[in-house]
Amino acid sequence: MPLPFAGVSILDRAQSRTGSSEAEALRHVIARAQRAERLGYRRFWVAEHHGVPGIAGSVPAVLAAAVASATTSIRLGTGGIMLPNHQPLVVAEQAATLNALSGGRFDLGIGRSLGFTSAVRAALRADGEDAGRFEQDVTDLLAFLGGTAPITARPTDGGRTPVFVLATGRGVDIAARAGLAVVLGGPALFRDADPALERYRESFRPSRWWDEPHVTVSLNVAVAGTTAAARQLLLPEARALAASRTTGSFPPLDLAAAPLTERQEGLVRESLAAAVYGTADEVERQLAALHARTGADELLVSGGAHDLEAQAVSDELLAALARPRLLPGSAALR
Repeated sequence: MPLPFAGVSILDRAQSRTGSSEAEALRHVIARAQRAERLGYRRFWVAEHHGVPGIAGSVPAVLAAAVASATTSIRLGTGGIMLPNHQPLVVAEQAATLNALSGGRFDLGIGRSLGFTSAVRAALRADGEDAGRFEQDVTDLLAFLGGTAPITARPTDGGRTPVFVLATGRGVDIAARAGLAVVLGGPALFRDADPALERYRESFRPSRWWDEPHVTVSLNVAVAGTTAAARQLLLPEARALAASRTTGSFPPLDLAAAPLTERQEGLVRESLAAAVYGTADEVERQLAALHARTGADELLVSGGAHDLEAQAVSDELLAALARPRLLPGSAALR
């Protein structure tokens, strides 16, 4: 039986690795997108992070354009562009341009997160008030894209670009009121009932972008020949995340990282508990249970690995689990 999700996709954060350059990290993103297309993944998204030593992906619109030029059929997108860091008109223009250049393959994922550190927020000239204007920024963005604002983003999009909200907290309600798809992640996915999902579905207002609620769940996934090997694939990122939460800096992925403190060890365990990993059979059961809990339409797989060969194998094994849903033309999704 294939995985129950109607679409399975990849989010690549362009993480750098010890022993290789940031340029190599970016080139790996392109190569992985091409492999994902061959394997039949539905979407390939890139993210926005500023001033992070361990992440080379700071400009998702540029990286998505590179993915578009290197692929022909897979949908590409941003997961996401952080709207408080940008003028809504500029984001609308970027999205409309990418959708036009890619032949209608572009997805616009947007979020409301600010820079991770005060120095980054200062450099972006962003503060808490910018995040507080997120709903108005979303409204303006949709008006520019849809042609209902005093000016229209060029090239004219006419609301053809699907818009997703990376939703936490109030973001779920904003997405429902605007009639947009949501992308949800985190430990809440492992609860039997997530009130945010119920609230989103009940309060969703149909729009020109989405006729009905559309939920994508996003989490780290690793598939390998053994459970231990799959866990090892996720461990460098879990350690880097623990370092970021205790030192304020997310480092490049490293297999030979320094010993962790007791608190960092606990954070690593938390990260792994909010992930899905194991053999193909184990991952299939875990993802089926995730779908049963959430009723999600799509799965967006995240998680960076230091071992690129093992990551490629994981992508291949997961694609095999998802067939025939991943076969080109098999899903009537935007």
